Amino acid sequence: MKSVTVGWFEIPVADMDRAIAFYQKVFDCILNQQEMGDFQMAWFPWDESKGRAGGGLVFHKDFYHTSKLAGTLIYFSSEDCEVELSRVKDAGGEVQIPKRMIAPDIGYMGVFLDSEGNRIAIHSMA
Repeated sequence: MKSVTVGWFEIPVADMDRAIAFYQKVFDCILNQQEMGDFQMAWFPWDESKGRAGGGLVFHKDFYHTSKLAGTLIYFSSEDCEVELSRVKDAGGEVQIPKRMIAPDIGYMGVFLDSEGNRIAIHSMA
């Protein structure tokens, strides 16, 4: 049977500048903003050599809409998800599920609403 993995993800936003400020503060990183015709995108830093999918924020008034309670849930990886979760409120988001253990061999997770109203998860082993 063929293996299938995530190759790219996109998080819809309503306000690109606000969303970039939110994610840069929460993840302590710099996003690379690009305009591609009538699309606006901002890419998260990623390292393909570690087998992790890349992705970014995307704005298009007709094709992308934020999703507070429905749709796909994206998990970001972290050393300790409590670090990023602790930054969410000050960045303009809301923690929905504080850090909690999934199982000892799987690690921890938490869920937050970003500045745009998207539900996003974060996972760590610590």
